[in-house]
Amino acid sequence: MSFKITILGSSGALPVYGRHPSAQLVEIQSRFFLVDCGEAAQMQLMRFGASYHRINHIFISHLHGDHYLGLMGLIFTMHLQRRAADLHLYSHRGLDEIITTQLRYSRSAPSFRIVFHRLEKDAQGIIYEDDAITVETIPLVHKIRSSGFLFKEKPKPRRVDKTRLPQGLLIRQLAGLKRGDDVVDDAGNILYRNADLTLPPRRSRSYAYCSDTAYVERIAEQVKGVDILYHEATFTMDDEPRARETLHSTAAQAATIALKADAGKLVLGHFSARYKELEPILDEARRIFPESYLALEGVEFSIAE
Repeated sequence: MSFKITILGSSGALPVYGRHPSAQLVEIQSRFFLVDCGEAAQMQLMRFGASYHRINHIFISHLHGDHYLGLMGLIFTMHLQRRAADLHLYSHRGLDEIITTQLRYSRSAPSFRIVFHRLEKDAQGIIYEDDAITVETIPLVHKIRSSGFLFKEKPKPRRVDKTRLPQGLLIRQLAGLKRGDDVVDDAGNILYRNADLTLPPRRSRSYAYCSDTAYVERIAEQVKGVDILYHEATFTMDDEPRARETLHSTAAQAATIALKADAGKLVLGHFSARYKELEPILDEARRIFPESYLALEGVEFSIAE
């Protein structure tokens, strides 16, 4: 079952050096989520062969333009392609007004329903849930209301060991084995113990997306043990005063969060336009957290079961 993140945009406020503003495609068990939607997001989706029609949920971390200005173009393209399925947008207050104002003045009515979900300031909680995964908000500290997103698979069922299955088990008994139940007869007597017929469940995976934020240690507590942590690294420590002034983070600070969180990997992004070359950012992070990587556009980060 798939769990991968495709980097569509990795730049900070300005699109420079071939880097585009923030956008990522997250695929979990054949579910597709767009996280932030900077300029050129739809072009990047096409470039990397991703179908935007499979995206039903878009999460916008905050309303600085480099994180949502690609959204209107994507919505119009979906409309022109006669999309029918609902599109769910998750954002802090204001996105609904931005979208509806543009639709009103262009006299446009999308072919599909747009459902707005408002994020609450400084709130940590589940905003999306289905039978396999949850998405919860991560409170961030920035100049305006901002949230990260934590994607987590729910606990998975036990695996039936086909090499040890007796003949004649009913479908409900097989379903019970996956839930961890023993096989019993009508009187409740144990016919087969669960441990004798099943294997442990595959592990549940997780991904944390921490967009624009100052250094906040409590983030590490919420994402403890995460498989992959994306954390903005707008600056290096040489420019730490600028990071503090703008409520952004340095590569070293992102790496410190990853270390405290005991993350599996750290992905660095949201690079300032002052850095044409990104090796200094990566080197700074790896001195603290060796499993650090750059969010280069088109790169996929997969999490194995």
